[in-house]
Amino acid sequence: MDGKVLARIGAIVFVAVAITATAIEMSRKEEPAEGLTSSRPAATSTDPLRDELIRCQSLGEAGPRDSACLRAWAENRDRFLAPGARPAERVPDVPTATPPAPAQPAER
Repeated sequence: MDGKVLARIGAIVFVAVAITATAIEMSRKEEPAEGLTSSRPAATSTDPLRDELIRCQSLGEAGPRDSACLRAWAENRDRFLAPGARPAERVPDVPTATPPAPAQPAER
């Protein structure tokens, strides 16, 4: 077979597959995603700090002037940024590799 004929057949097959895929996608009925209906989970929260942070977020510009929000933000920062504050069950222990010995200068 000639190369041009083979290229034309390949192009026709590609276009046919693209049209079929488009027709299948357009014939699908859109179903609402179950997990994406709300930005917040429906489960009740037992963490009072999280509840306070959500309340502060809803305050908008008034949040930085609210003393309870300032305390909640400071506690949240301390939870993640304070030395040794990271819970051991969430951070796996990574074995530390011994550093390689420094290279000896070549003697002349």
